[in-house]
Amino acid sequence: MQNETELKELVREKYGAIASQSKQQNETSCCGATASCCGDEVYNIMADDYTKLEGYNADADLGLGCGLPTAFAKIKSGDTVIDLGSGAGNDCFVARSAAGEKGKIIGIDFTEKMIERARENAEKLGYNNVEFRQGDIESMPVVSNKADVIVSNCVLNLVPNKHKVFSEIFRVLKPGGHFSISDIVLEGILPVQLKQAAEMYAGCVAGAIQKTDYLAIIEETGFSNITLQKEKKIIVPDEILLQYLSAPELEQLKKSDLGIYSITVYAEKPAKDERNCCEPGSGCC
Repeated sequence: MQNETELKELVREKYGAIASQSKQQNETSCCGATASCCGDEVYNIMADDYTKLEGYNADADLGLGCGLPTAFAKIKSGDTVIDLGSGAGNDCFVARSAAGEKGKIIGIDFTEKMIERARENAEKLGYNNVEFRQGDIESMPVVSNKADVIVSNCVLNLVPNKHKVFSEIFRVLKPGGHFSISDIVLEGILPVQLKQAAEMYAGCVAGAIQKTDYLAIIEETGFSNITLQKEKKIIVPDEILLQYLSAPELEQLKKSDLGIYSITVYAEKPAKDERNCCEPGSGCC
């Protein structure tokens, strides 16, 4: 697998291409959960249905998530909400329906084409309290103690340095603020053929880490009241797996204890940080 810089460029390239497509194009070209034909991509098999959530906008839904974090995020009127990996703006627009006109919504995305599409969507909707910023969520273009709530949908697994991202989330949240994040995690060992596949990385599988490690990073960062809000098992179609595994290897995988899961995790930044520690990201924490 590539180094961190190469992985980021892979993500930028793949999601830049997806930004120019509709949800329907993504589903037909990327093998949706019920599709009978597959390319060598795995972007849409994890998505949950957003269509019943208030604030949903079809133009902003590319079907790329693995949960409904905004539905679990306990957003209140007037909140400042930041969405990490905001894509075409789907979660931002749902968050705005909860935060209202007095709220402030900031979407951050690594991919220029996604930012362009999200801004176009916001302009069409006439939302003047929804802003999109291009940036790396390992070093967010946001001042400290800004957000009441942070959400993210199937994005942190695309970031090589997950410790750094959670440190940034801690920095940007206000004391007493919280996050609700959906992500892909593992239980058991992912075969090396899948772990080294660029498409499986961009599709949120190869970059996933063990569930216990994921939750441990959140705790180590200093968050409290860590709660698993939802969990579902992800089934990757055989048609995709057979592009990386032989038939006998696939049968062996099915007999193994590997589990790929989408989890939605909630956690709070303590109102008072009593760790006797400097700010995350400063190098001495």
